[in-house]
Amino acid sequence: MRRKIIIDTDPGQDDAVAILLALASPEEIDVLGITAVAGNVPLPLTQRNARIICELAGHTHIPVFAGCDAPLERRLVTAEHVHGKTGLDGPQLPDPTMPLQDQHGVDFIIETLRREPSGSVTLCPLGPLTNIATALTRAPDIAPRIQEIVLMGGAYFEVGNITPAAEFNIYVDPQAAEIVFKSGVPLTVMPLDLTHKALTTAERVETFRKMGTHVGQMVAEWTDFFERFDKEKYGSEGAPLHDPCVIAYLIRPDLFKGRFVNVEIETQSELTLGMTVADWWGVTNRPANATFMGDVDASGFFQLLTERIARL
Repeated sequence: MRRKIIIDTDPGQDDAVAILLALASPEEIDVLGITAVAGNVPLPLTQRNARIICELAGHTHIPVFAGCDAPLERRLVTAEHVHGKTGLDGPQLPDPTMPLQDQHGVDFIIETLRREPSGSVTLCPLGPLTNIATALTRAPDIAPRIQEIVLMGGAYFEVGNITPAAEFNIYVDPQAAEIVFKSGVPLTVMPLDLTHKALTTAERVETFRKMGTHVGQMVAEWTDFFERFDKEKYGSEGAPLHDPCVIAYLIRPDLFKGRFVNVEIETQSELTLGMTVADWWGVTNRPANATFMGDVDASGFFQLLTERIARL
């Protein structure tokens, strides 16, 4: 059964790989559209990067929309230190020629959920949750119509990557994350706890390079570029490919393990702002609201990734 999805994203290199994985998997995934949000870099770059990636994959028919250019209540925090000044630093790609849609990304999300049969559309946020929260606030009627929200964000055991306590996507817009986590929509969360178990290795990156395709070469070069930051920071042999975990889960859920627990978002404390407090051990009586993933079959994940990317 093909899953209809909307990818909500702030491309970065790992977002790019996630989008490519979705576009390379038409048997399982039907990408209805891509909405860009400010996050890794500001909105003018994220909407541009989303179109560059679609063009690279040869999927210029996918509608791309620009969404919110700033978090709900805070100033935008970006991550050029990881992804470079364009968000897709590394290999140079030409400017996109496919159009940006005129409609606002949030309106596209609302309209699509109202139009498609209830329970048939999955939202896949790979960046801050500003667009999703804005849609849920503006159109509360869409919440029960969403099949599932599968998102990359948060951290619990692995702690934060932008502050000691917070993961970047949640930290950029904690207020939006709180709205999404309290929405009652079925949530599946890919936190750093999981993504840090899916590290690129020299061998894995080489597999992309050896495909002999333009896309394979790009993926290898992007990975080389953003890997340097995490290798230095964590002393690891490679970097986590965070965002592709969201798409891989839709294709092969059997590769992932987690728990259905309560997850609350810290929005008040300066010290732990944006922390995803996961009640992993069930020590509170707060109702469970999210499947918080904790483990991945890394070799199965990379096998899927290389097999699909090779198709493009």
